[in-house]
Amino acid sequence: MGELPVDINIQEPRWDQSTFLGRARHFFTVTDPRNLLLSEAQLEASRNIVQNYRAGVVTPGLTEDQLWRAKKTPTVVFWQWVNQSFNAVVNYSNRSGDAPITVGQLGTAYVSATTGAVATALGLKSLTKHLPPLVGRFVPFAAVAAANCINIPLMRQRELQVGIPVTDETGQRLGHSVTAAKQGIFQVVISRICMAIPAMAIPPVIMDTLEKKDFLKRRPWLGAPLQVGLVGFCLVFATPLCCALFPQRSSIHVSRLEPELRAQIHQQNPSTEVVYYNKGL
Repeated sequence: MGELPVDINIQEPRWDQSTFLGRARHFFTVTDPRNLLLSEAQLEASRNIVQNYRAGVVTPGLTEDQLWRAKKTPTVVFWQWVNQSFNAVVNYSNRSGDAPITVGQLGTAYVSATTGAVATALGLKSLTKHLPPLVGRFVPFAAVAAANCINIPLMRQRELQVGIPVTDETGQRLGHSVTAAKQGIFQVVISRICMAIPAMAIPPVIMDTLEKKDFLKRRPWLGAPLQVGLVGFCLVFATPLCCALFPQRSSIHVSRLEPELRAQIHQQNPSTEVVYYNKGL
């Protein structure tokens, strides 16, 4: 086997991100929970492989599969945190664009999101008092959905004010668009809500059934770990699949942009019909 070429682009995902399957394979790779079991020595070795390859030095005997496996490990902890946390810090870290946000705006987003979630949970809880217990089990999902609908737009409010960068196909920046920001934020909200559906819809049904069986009645201590295990199992699949719903590098037709930006693009690049932007996570 010959030496691995040095022109593999490891700056971009390994699979075609214009297809759902390619995006799903990418996110299944970076959210693989087995990555958390890697030792410090393995992480350090992976970091060295990637750094050397970027410098044009190929580790003897290195295969392409080993290269890509080394590429994903340095960001495992970050990605696990991103995909499992629905809070203000995550939404701020994964916003699109480079618009700054003040401490006051961060505080407002956090308070608004938590207040919205609590208010939704309490309100729905009171409405479901006289309904079957199974209905009440879905109250947390409604609270999470409400928090996402409030928190994400608030945490990315600067994007809604000044817009996010849009580029042509080659990556050249053409300007900032609020319309693109709205579309990107909407996509992220949908992904986050869909991400929560399996973990908050499937376990309640299973637990409601099991709690009526003698097996769980005799072993009530199994309830909590079983529910946690079911939620974790659902997230293993829901997180990468829902992250892959929309391309990370999304596109929007120039005709849908703001009139000023549209005119600017047509003046500078008359042939440009579609622009691209980072939707965030």
